[in-house]
Amino acid sequence: MSNSPKNLHVCLSPALIPQYIVENYIVVIVDIFRATTSICYGIDNGAEAIIPVAEVEECLAYRDKGFNYLLAAERNGEVVDGFDFGNSPFSYTKEKVGGRTVVLTTTNGTQALHLSRCAKRIVIGSFLNLTALSYWLKTQNESILLVCAGWKNNFNLEDTIFAGAVIEQLKGNSFKLDDPAIAANDLYQLAKDDLPAYLAKTSHSERLKKLGIEKDIAFCLNVDITSSIPVLEGEKLLKLS
Repeated sequence: MSNSPKNLHVCLSPALIPQYIVENYIVVIVDIFRATTSICYGIDNGAEAIIPVAEVEECLAYRDKGFNYLLAAERNGEVVDGFDFGNSPFSYTKEKVGGRTVVLTTTNGTQALHLSRCAKRIVIGSFLNLTALSYWLKTQNESILLVCAGWKNNFNLEDTIFAGAVIEQLKGNSFKLDDPAIAANDLYQLAKDDLPAYLAKTSHSERLKKLGIEKDIAFCLNVDITSSIPVLEGEKLLKLS
């Protein structure tokens, strides 16, 4: 096993992905409010697989492929008309997704994933699986890129602070941080004592409040309620064994 330092980098927006040679990294996709939280929760609750697609039309194309598919589409925080549900974590319970395959498209998270497809490996991160994910990343002996889905290619606080939380658990383990990683960890230091209070001021939190779904925000800030890590295998997100 090499002792040379590995890179631990943060991409603050999907628009910046071309600045990185993603083939050199394990990529962690982060979309805290709400896509990656819902993916982690759904996989933990027994979804057979979650298929992330970039466009609503791609999602709709699965309608004729079999009864076992649930179609989930979100744009601008709302469920797209005609779909089974969107990306609220409360749609990803055992009762709803157990044994089923979910086809999912979202405003930000699935876009970031598709732009990262050349990575050595893609896994999904949320506060729900923070410690399990961080522990697994420590064991990989690979450079890591935390890709923040942001909001429509812009920076956002919640994804960056989650990246900082991962860095908090990994730093000092022969990782070399870039400036965005240092900044993300500094932001996490400001927020860590009361994540809900700090993240209540985010713009996406305000968007979701206007839609009357404050409970989704609260749920997304639950820390370590699952040890499941979704990993991309081909076109499907599956539970990492």
